[in-house]
Amino acid sequence: MAISNQNLKYLRKLRGWTQEEFANKLRIKRSLLGAYEEERAEPRIDVLEVVCDIFKLTLDDLLRKDLSDNKSNYLAKRRALKLASGRTDIPFVPMKAAAGYLAGYADPEFVDELNTFTLPMLAGGNYRAFEIIGDSMLPTPSGSVIVGEKVDSLDDIKNDVPCIVVSRNEGIVYKRVQKATRAKNKLTLVSDNPIYHPYTVNTDDVLEMWQAQMIISKATNQQRWDMGQLANIVSDLQEQVVSLKKKMN
Repeated sequence: MAISNQNLKYLRKLRGWTQEEFANKLRIKRSLLGAYEEERAEPRIDVLEVVCDIFKLTLDDLLRKDLSDNKSNYLAKRRALKLASGRTDIPFVPMKAAAGYLAGYADPEFVDELNTFTLPMLAGGNYRAFEIIGDSMLPTPSGSVIVGEKVDSLDDIKNDVPCIVVSRNEGIVYKRVQKATRAKNKLTLVSDNPIYHPYTVNTDDVLEMWQAQMIISKATNQQRWDMGQLANIVSDLQEQVVSLKKKMN
């Protein structure tokens, strides 16, 4: 197989993309990408230039070097570029990559291939950014990006601190975390939107936890409470209070 054809296939698999997804990024048909990977056609230079832009490579790298045989060198180059900036690079996990993240969160190669950005107010530390979808944490709007700092031990978490919780059963969620006083192997996850009821997860199921440090959202996405929804919430809370009083009496 020609080196450039082999490198296209290697780089696509390194990112975990399907042929359809990679072809869309290259602005070509999936069948043409398949022909490239199967060495039934030679990749056009304009296509290779797009690949170089995506993976921060040179045409010389793509045409002359077998990146699959020099995997460590390629990844080392990516890490060196990140460190050269002198700033903390924050890997970004979009919602569409959530499923892949659950499988590759502990794989340095997978994390290295995530897109990154920097924030000048966050220096040092181990940070990661996650896109959230849904209204369970209103007034934080759907589509916001939560920048969290890695929690190395659950003992370091205080109650009601908002966190990105990555777990086997629940996937990636943004909630406030409450530690159980009696059952130390349980965590209660609480939404800011009171129409969503709290629920518990086993600590053994938690793969990662990132304590929220910053929230990034589009100005046009700021959501307001609907007055009818607020009235329903107040009514629901009143019913719960009445129910609790009856139980106490």
